[in-house]
Amino acid sequence: MLEQWSGVKKSKPIKRKKMGKKIAEKVLLIGWDAADWKVINPLMDAGLMPTLEKFVSQGVMGNLATLDPPLSPTLWTSISTGKRPYKHGIHGFVEPDPHGNGVRPVFITSRKVKAIWNILTQHNLKSHVVGWWPGHPAEPINGISVSNFYQKANNPINEPWPMAEGTVHPKKMSSFFEKLRLHPGELTDAHVLPFIPNLAKINQQDDHRVAVLLKILAETASIHNAGTYIVENEKWDFVGIYFDGIDHFCHAFMKYHPPKLKGIPDDLFNNYKDIIVSAYRYHDMMLERYLKLAGEDATVILISDHGFHPDHLRPTKLPQEPAAPALEHSPYGIICMKGPGIKKDERIYGANVLDITPTILSMFGLPVAKDFDGKTLLSAFEEELNIEQISSWEDIPGECGSHPKNKIESAETSNMVMEQLIQLGYIERPDKDNKKAIKKTNAENNFYLSRSYLDGGKIYEAIKILENLHKEYPNQTRYSLKLATSYQNVGRISDCKKIINKLKKQVQKDNPTMLLIEGTTLLSENKLAKAMDKFKHAEEISPKLPKLHMQIARGYMLLGKWEDAERAYIKELEIDKENAAAYHGIGVTYLRRKRYKEAADACLTSVGLLYYFPFAHYHLGEALFYLEDYKRSIEAFEVTLKIMPQINKARQWLIKLYTEQEKNPKRVKQLEIEINQIASIPITIVSGLPRSGTSMMMQMLEQGGLEVFTDKKREADENNPKGYYEHERVKNLARDKSWLKEASFKAVKIISNLLSHLPNNFKYKVIFMERNINEVLISQQKMLGKKIKKDAVHFQLAKSFTESKEEIVKWAEKNQNIDLLFVSYSKVISNPNKEAEKVNKFLGGELDTKKMCSVVDKKLYRNKKEN
Repeated sequence: MLEQWSGVKKSKPIKRKKMGKKIAEKVLLIGWDAADWKVINPLMDAGLMPTLEKFVSQGVMGNLATLDPPLSPTLWTSISTGKRPYKHGIHGFVEPDPHGNGVRPVFITSRKVKAIWNILTQHNLKSHVVGWWPGHPAEPINGISVSNFYQKANNPINEPWPMAEGTVHPKKMSSFFEKLRLHPGELTDAHVLPFIPNLAKINQQDDHRVAVLLKILAETASIHNAGTYIVENEKWDFVGIYFDGIDHFCHAFMKYHPPKLKGIPDDLFNNYKDIIVSAYRYHDMMLERYLKLAGEDATVILISDHGFHPDHLRPTKLPQEPAAPALEHSPYGIICMKGPGIKKDERIYGANVLDITPTILSMFGLPVAKDFDGKTLLSAFEEELNIEQISSWEDIPGECGSHPKNKIESAETSNMVMEQLIQLGYIERPDKDNKKAIKKTNAENNFYLSRSYLDGGKIYEAIKILENLHKEYPNQTRYSLKLATSYQNVGRISDCKKIINKLKKQVQKDNPTMLLIEGTTLLSENKLAKAMDKFKHAEEISPKLPKLHMQIARGYMLLGKWEDAERAYIKELEIDKENAAAYHGIGVTYLRRKRYKEAADACLTSVGLLYYFPFAHYHLGEALFYLEDYKRSIEAFEVTLKIMPQINKARQWLIKLYTEQEKNPKRVKQLEIEINQIASIPITIVSGLPRSGTSMMMQMLEQGGLEVFTDKKREADENNPKGYYEHERVKNLARDKSWLKEASFKAVKIISNLLSHLPNNFKYKVIFMERNINEVLISQQKMLGKKIKKDAVHFQLAKSFTESKEEIVKWAEKNQNIDLLFVSYSKVISNPNKEAEKVNKFLGGELDTKKMCSVVDKKLYRNKKEN
């Protein structure tokens, strides 16, 4: 039926040397926005969702981890592209209107990359998509596309209900699909009673909740009508159908779901308490129809982009801010898959919303792109798949069914969807001043973009955005708090404190969130007692503040108080029973107390919740080793390396196990090669005590021709007239090691007491500056503006610093990836040529020693006389 209307120019499939094995003839992807196992499991146990219960038994199921921010348009675009928002370009619910008429709901034309149906179009596979968010205007793919504007009806039933231009592709099918829509006014009491048995008791003129229910029901039915028509009547290789019904039901009625929340009136609870259960049962019945139409030879995937708190985690009050309803979302959605080649009645772990597109491509035997942020869910398949890779699908030419880059839609088409987003609370009503509305929208979308960068581990990209937002909107607490925590995470403690001190004047005196941030900052400064005081104060005010008890536990861990840490982790689990990090923390406390069975159980629970958690696998391996379960210990350490290959400690454990237990010399040799390869990336480190000549050595290396790793943020002053040659990220080495790869083949200044935090996946050439300890202390006192005196503290510091050198020597001897050279500051001053030659030889002999010597200034040796 579709062929006569399509109008899509067929593409030539890309030529590849080797085709992956195709295991799926047809794939049906169904999206239930906000579906949550915490609601579903009790319903399946009670026999109230029989279709899904049977579906699960015939395939695989698991959690589907969401992204931050958990906003539906960004998440469903990540699902359909395999990429994070900073790559695909959809950042929020609304965007500036290209006509300059204020703002509009986000359009699909803002998406910057190909979706799964565009890639399949390039292979002449028949693909249909219904209701995807964002999906307007409908894309000209090789199949039918129905946009997310399709089901919306804001006018009364006695008024015209026109369908927006661009709602359906091919355009000739618009009138046909228009007739499949259901208007809320067509529904009767019989449709409502399964959801609201007390319907007769409700005065609908005063209580508009029934009207909200009718709207959601009608919209869901409209999508179902369009979807079932396509699956039953059209030729298809892929169909993607998106339902927002559960999300809308939950935002409107989850507050009335049992158990009854404090403050909910009895009459409202009794009237609306059945709606959530009925909504899920309604979706289960629709699923039954799709499974019957799709047939046994189709692969069916059911997913949600996030969950929705149905329990004590339901917020009782939402803040007055854009997208506040997203705070009701939980971090895990659902995934179920069944079909040819899919395992039966098994659970999969570690699935993420980014994995859906790579997995579908692999089912069709098509390549997975290296620029995807997700991966194929290999554990779901009965046989091992041969996964082919290409650099990017964006590089593949040919017709893919995307809109032209300059396509602009009529401004009138967005008004009705805009109104619904306002009613749902996802967005505020835009300012009548178009310029103000556009500015506010851009700011909010940039905030979401910064959160996306943070979630993807790109913290410095996020900081740049947050700094601009903080500068332009200094009184916007959300922006300031996110910047403060970002500064904290990269070790910019002084910058973090400045924001916190300013925020204290803006927010209430005893704000628990502020206390949590202050405590975490103090913890990073190793001020444990003060940090714990802040945490305990926050606990007194808000004992169920999320993540508070994780930080309390972290403090106890640093103090070696394992039982206290365990109790804190348990308190966190009372708030969030699916917190994988809390279970891992409990496992570590058991390990430290040699309670290895309990440690293994806790770590197993952790990886069950979040499979891609390398440190939980690592500590599981450690616990299993001490339990003498050597085979499973090996498995745990091997999984650790698959997730995070740079953890060489896991390799060291495996070498021990393969040498002493499993007798696998071939694997031992391979692991030893890997350790040497990983440790072969050279980083030159200049270290020593503060004021020992480290800045001078950095200057020498730079002049000699070695690139230095510095951000130049700390400006030169009278103490260091030629500059400090530091980098802010280095200060947070204990917590953040991601920057080290940027320092490869460069010189970086790292103070001596941070050296022990260096990971062993690099090779280090450490130049350790030695200087008379009294000169060092005198120079430090001068820099701090203190009166020079040799008191008991002075001599205690001298003793401590002297002992630290011995520890450095022991540290270097224990690690084969470290070469250590001691250089005397006084000798550099008195004989720079000789010392420059020594350093040059240590680093390979390619530096210009003459230029190295040119930066040595004897006039700066200013503390010799005092010593």
